[in-house]
Amino acid sequence: MTVLRIAMNGITGRMGYRQHLLRSILPIRDAGGVELPDGTRLQVEPVLVGRREGAVREIAERHGIEHWTTDAESVLTDPSIDVYFDAQVTSRRAAALTAAMKAGKHIYTEKPTAETLEEAVELARIARDSGVTAGVVHDKLYLPGLVKLRRLVDEGFFGRILSLRGEFGYWVFEGEVQEAQRPSWNYRKEDGGGMTVDMFCHWNYVLEGILGDVKSVIAKTATHIPTRWDEQGKEYAATADDASYGIFEIETPAGDPVVAQINSSWAVRVYRDELVEFQIDGTHGSAVAGLNKCVAQQRAHTPKPVWNPDLPVTESFRDQWAEVPANAELDNGFKLQWEEFLRDVAAKREHRFGLLSAARGVQLAELGLQSSAEGRRLEIPTISL
Repeated sequence: MTVLRIAMNGITGRMGYRQHLLRSILPIRDAGGVELPDGTRLQVEPVLVGRREGAVREIAERHGIEHWTTDAESVLTDPSIDVYFDAQVTSRRAAALTAAMKAGKHIYTEKPTAETLEEAVELARIARDSGVTAGVVHDKLYLPGLVKLRRLVDEGFFGRILSLRGEFGYWVFEGEVQEAQRPSWNYRKEDGGGMTVDMFCHWNYVLEGILGDVKSVIAKTATHIPTRWDEQGKEYAATADDASYGIFEIETPAGDPVVAQINSSWAVRVYRDELVEFQIDGTHGSAVAGLNKCVAQQRAHTPKPVWNPDLPVTESFRDQWAEVPANAELDNGFKLQWEEFLRDVAAKREHRFGLLSAARGVQLAELGLQSSAEGRRLEIPTISL
């Protein structure tokens, strides 16, 4: 059995610990590794990396992980390390990924991959020139709801697709009375925070993965909550945007234009079934997908409501939609992509979601911020290496 040693940097953070270590790598390890096409198995051995010694040691002891360190540079030069994973804050990521690839490590990383488009494109060049397998987390495309939505697209359910509408977000407490459920750096621009920087890289791969290429963007950002309180209860000024409202023009592989509108906010209270929902409307049908559930309505089953503000609504619009079945057992989305990436490492091939895809996400975020600042629509240039 082949064993891949994976240096996991940033596992003391919420995402790094819960989704990547607890729900992905440890279940893969405990199941005896990933099964390869030839029937053999590829086992994983995590090596934990973090700056807070006590926190890293405690996680390692809790989960029976033998090796851990606070010296990130040592794992990048350690010849026994095969893969470097990064879930640090964005400001530390580009330098770490660069060092890892130049040391011959395969890399798998959270987003954004860099703070600027120039840095993100350079990372893609380094990956190409070094020959390593590089993967970027595109977790939402592996979620059951979006898997079902993509299947409807592939089966031609929608006919000609007209539009997509997305709603994402929830209320993040300011930290004064109730503790905030997101770290304070998320709301400081100087520390790499901001809704646009955080989420437009997600929306880029969601739009690409379900509909097609993003051709233009017009966005409006806002800092709705200007004052927040950090982890020590200290008041600070929120310098980053906590909401971003975007309209995107998409071109499908068939050449059809699609208008996508996505609202993202950490200053909104949820009145929907899930924290994120996407609705696609087409000439032959519509569907609404969240993280897990997807419902659809065919053209033949579409009711004919009539606007009459003088009478109360008597029909239940939600009951008029049919749930889309999974038709397969769908595992945790983060774990599924980890398994796909590890198989690509074993086969010495490119991962389908690489650093160039991540660079397009950084580009969309930059253009979204520019669009909001200048109050205009911006076309999206093609990135070339």
